Amino acid sequence: MDLKPISIRNVIVRTLLLGLFLLALRFSYLVAIAGKSCSLSDFCFFDISSPSSISAASFSAVPVDGSAPKTPRQSKEWISAVRFYSSVFRDLISDAFLSPRSKSLCVDTASGDDVFALREIGVKNALGIYRKAALPLVKSGLPHRIPFGPDTFDFVFIGRGRFDEFPRPLDVVAEIERVTKPRGHVVFHVKANDSYSFNSFMELFDKCVLLRMHDVDGFQNHMPRVREIVLQKESDVAIHRHLVRKDKGGAARKCIVPEYKQKLVVHAEPLIEEEPLKPWITLKRNLNNIKYLPSIVDISFRNRYVYVDVGARGYGSSIGSWFRKQYPKQNRTFQVYAIEADKSFYPEYKIKKAVTLLPYAAWVKNETLSFEINRDPDSKLEGKGRGMGRIQPGQAAVGNGEDKEVVKIRGFDFADWLKSTVSPVDYVVMKMDVEGTEFDLIPRLFETGAICLIDEMFLECHYNRWQRCCPGQRSSKYDKTYGQCLELFRSLRQSGVLVHQWW
Repeated sequence: MDLKPISIRNVIVRTLLLGLFLLALRFSYLVAIAGKSCSLSDFCFFDISSPSSISAASFSAVPVDGSAPKTPRQSKEWISAVRFYSSVFRDLISDAFLSPRSKSLCVDTASGDDVFALREIGVKNALGIYRKAALPLVKSGLPHRIPFGPDTFDFVFIGRGRFDEFPRPLDVVAEIERVTKPRGHVVFHVKANDSYSFNSFMELFDKCVLLRMHDVDGFQNHMPRVREIVLQKESDVAIHRHLVRKDKGGAARKCIVPEYKQKLVVHAEPLIEEEPLKPWITLKRNLNNIKYLPSIVDISFRNRYVYVDVGARGYGSSIGSWFRKQYPKQNRTFQVYAIEADKSFYPEYKIKKAVTLLPYAAWVKNETLSFEINRDPDSKLEGKGRGMGRIQPGQAAVGNGEDKEVVKIRGFDFADWLKSTVSPVDYVVMKMDVEGTEFDLIPRLFETGAICLIDEMFLECHYNRWQRCCPGQRSSKYDKTYGQCLELFRSLRQSGVLVHQWW
């Protein structure tokens, strides 16, 4: 009997079975590594990184984005990034901020170059998150909604200046502090380059303390210098003590403007010391001399950006004509509040969706007020269709005269509203033009501590100025003098408030 055909058939069958076994093994590998079946607790059961030296070959070993023929790991930028982060992480290991045993997370990393660098230098339990997964290095997750439980990581890293761009950094900080273990380390690479932005950054944290801050050479053209900030999450006991101290401090109504804000006042334009004979010219020209805060410092790392126009009148009066067009915003989106008691301006705000109108009078408490609109001689001369309104406390009679209109309006405690609307980690710009009520509102802001919430103020102070229509005559509408206005500005600046003379 001839066995040769049977032997050949057996070889073929065994070869096919071996091939099926290899395919099954490959399938298991893909499911475990790329199919999201592994969790952070074991970081999969296949080690995707190699302890070999960083080379172009190792970069192309596991493609991150299969949509393009050339993956990011084959690019020069990828190689430069991995080399840069490898050097950074080695320095952190040598300074005991990171160890090969650290369970590590890289936040908002699109391609996972920093994760790869961690694994290359021996930190095997490293993973990244980004809105779009790039497995096996990066899992899907958002910075303000990190998909891991509390106290998970020993080390958290945010590079490339990405933290500078987050619209609500306070939410991101809260998540980072939540997933970091007590005594764990958090490292940021940011663009912060002045005292204002650094203090703004530190004010976001409740549970972390600063360990180190220094500048390093970056690898990207838009970030030639990188500020590296190393924080440590405090122990549970230290966090509790810190929060208790913070609560006790918050109970005090008054506040002290932080020193880093007080130092900015010296950069402001000088006040006009001598009363101008033609204030309608001098004060208006002075607007060109204003040194805006964003032209002096970096306003990054504020949680929200808010503009409050107190006495806004119409949209085009100052919001549209000045703040929208002239105020330097450093590409930040501001939430705008318009506070106006004169109802004749309300209709135009209905079509301005980006502005929140408060149809009340800013005052020192919640009460009904008389709102008096006078047409003064200057307003007639300038052809203004409606005079300026001012509030009068008490129950003045409602009536009308040739040059006067008096109506009842609702006044609200402006200082309390401000404290309930913004926080110390927000960036707040305020313009105040309230027809003499500033002498009531400013002291109330100091009394309640709300003054410390304001980063920059533009104040028009009303006094018995010389009238344009009638040479040699002062306005009888206000009883304050220019000297009293000047003293108000001086007291604000001496307290550390960056205030400008508005017209």
